[in-house]
Amino acid sequence: MKKKILIGVYIFASVLSIRLFCGVYKDDEFAENNLFIKHRPTWKWMFYSPQGQSDIKLEQLSKQRQIEQQYFNEFIKDQGLSR
Repeated sequence: MKKKILIGVYIFASVLSIRLFCGVYKDDEFAENNLFIKHRPTWKWMFYSPQGQSDIKLEQLSKQRQIEQQYFNEFIKDQGLSR
C-alpha cells in the first residue's frame, strides 16, 4: 500500500514539474508547434504571438492580446527561441 502511494506521489510530482517548466509555442513565422523548457515556472502551457510578423504595435492590440504578446516576448523572443 505504501509503495502505491509513493508511486502516485512520484507521478503527480513529475506531471506537475513538466506542466510548470515545459511549454509549447507556435512559431510566429512558420506556424509550427515547438516544445521548450521555460526559464521560470508558470502554469501557462501554450504561447503564441498575436503580432506575428506584422507591423502592428503592442499598443494597438487589445489588453488580452497585449498580455499574450508580453508572455511570448518574455518566454520565447527574449530567450532566443524565435529568431
